[in-house]
Amino acid sequence: MRHRLTGRKLNRPTPHRKAMLRNLVRDLIVHESIKTTEARAKETRRSAEKIITLGKDGTLSARRQALAFLNDKKVTAKVFDDIAPRFAGRSGGYTRILKLGPRAGDGAAMAQLEFVAQGE
Repeated sequence: MRHRLTGRKLNRPTPHRKAMLRNLVRDLIVHESIKTTEARAKETRRSAEKIITLGKDGTLSARRQALAFLNDKKVTAKVFDDIAPRFAGRSGGYTRILKLGPRAGDGAAMAQLEFVAQGE
């Protein structure tokens, strides 16, 4: 039984899955928009929103938690100094997923994950 278990395994061993999601979140923060499969986008969204919430908190402890996940001081600084202040008046829902249709090679459902604009 899988009662109260959340998250997708994405056909990856745990360390590979964690590294992949960490890289996807880092790329989302750097480029502010990424194109990936729908399942990966949905999982990446969960982690990215948690990191942005830490950025909104702005404490030293939150910065250290974000740095522990992202492993990159420049990306962490961007979250706390640039991205989090954008969403100061917003309580969640910092990203959106736009479905793009099937991938040409294998037919996988593709999606674009991006940050929501400030005025929305």
